[in-house]
Amino acid sequence: MTYQVVIVDDAQADLVEMYTYIFTHDSKKSAEYVLNEIEKIGENLEQMPERGHVPPELSRISVTHFLELHFKPYRIIYEIDGTKVYVHCVLNGRRDLQDLLAKRLLR
Repeated sequence: MTYQVVIVDDAQADLVEMYTYIFTHDSKKSAEYVLNEIEKIGENLEQMPERGHVPPELSRISVTHFLELHFKPYRIIYEIDGTKVYVHCVLNGRRDLQDLLAKRLLR
């Protein structure tokens, strides 16, 4: 089965912010590399979205319908709804994510 991957506006903003930060503090080459690797993960979600795992911060509060994949240190948080995969967040895993995930995903 092929799934349609939808990147929601918040996740799109995460990608722009991530790219801009890496571009500014490292290089264009590094920023493009990270963005390309995250895009590959998104493309893989079209075929195998179930391979992710529940983020531990959400599992602790019994929220299990969101999954995540990693491109260290970045975390791609998504959910599967029928034949669609909604990417909700692309976050830097070095941040304290408990409150951010609760605010963004459970609103």
